[in-house]
Amino acid sequence: MTIQFNDETFRDDYTFRNSEWAIKRFPFPFHEDSYMYSVNMERHRGGPDGSVYAKRFDVDEHYIAEMRDRALVLADDPLRCQSLPHMTLAGWDLLELIMVSKSEDYPDLFELHRDGTTWRWVNKPLGIDDTFTFMDEASLPYGPMEYITRQTQGDFAVLDQRENNLWMDAGMVTTQADWSLDFDIGMNFFEWHAPVPLAHEMGVFKRALKFLLNVQQDSPARRLNWTMTVNPLLDTSPENYHKWGIQKTTLTPENVGRKQHLRVELQTFYRLPRSNALVFPIRCYLIALEDLVTVPKWGRRLHRVIRDLPAELATYKGFIDNRPIILDYLSRFDDGLPTSPGIWPDIHSEPPLQT
Repeated sequence: MTIQFNDETFRDDYTFRNSEWAIKRFPFPFHEDSYMYSVNMERHRGGPDGSVYAKRFDVDEHYIAEMRDRALVLADDPLRCQSLPHMTLAGWDLLELIMVSKSEDYPDLFELHRDGTTWRWVNKPLGIDDTFTFMDEASLPYGPMEYITRQTQGDFAVLDQRENNLWMDAGMVTTQADWSLDFDIGMNFFEWHAPVPLAHEMGVFKRALKFLLNVQQDSPARRLNWTMTVNPLLDTSPENYHKWGIQKTTLTPENVGRKQHLRVELQTFYRLPRSNALVFPIRCYLIALEDLVTVPKWGRRLHRVIRDLPAELATYKGFIDNRPIILDYLSRFDDGLPTSPGIWPDIHSEPPLQT
């Protein structure tokens, strides 16, 4: 296998870590030194070789550990995975999309063999070798959506399109940034986005919905979203706020670089062929501030973004109380030099930090 998978945890002792390779390919979300909500969607046409955009469903060093964490969440709360009855066909669509994509993009890790409706799926990292009948739920240990998303990093919202709107009628959601599938299931696009400040007044969601309703097969889209998390937690759900919310109070000037993490979601959108549903994969990437600032451009820019972010957004994203500690830390890595446009690290062209 070409990827060295980490033996790590996203809870309790928090042994999660990013290698130098993972740091350099992190999906930094800020293309300039300030941030405000925007539609910020583009066609998902891959990306530079080795980047998180290069493959349809990115597999990295955290794969096995993330799947282990997902299993723990589901064992504790099975309602993190739900599918309304009319979404079964979309589940088979999603299973096919992921299996075909992974077997083509990572042939050393995954295999898919198809003989009519008899399919054999081999997942080498997780030690899975299953033969099943496509479109026959009884031939799988779980429903099709749950079966394949137990083996795929990131969350999945499966959206039914009707009445000129999108409805969250199925999903696998165990790594979310403080929202609940159990609460949102059956809601439409505007209803589940209702808590987001400023964006509604700016018309962001009306434009986003218009774009998404027109996503075509074989023409997926993508965007980045972000927030902040104390400790490398994947499961920051409302259901478990009593476990992770208190951890925000543990941040100090001495541990902020190690404990405070930037949390970035690579959100992609695929039109499914049989059901016409829209699948919304939400892949979460975490990076500690002390790792992020090893990239001079990112250290400079993140300080400026967090410093100038409107209070409403800092509150919504959950770090308003810790912003002074975060800014004090980040200010050490901002020497005032200009930054180059775009999200890429530009390590070989950006000047080192001037101390």
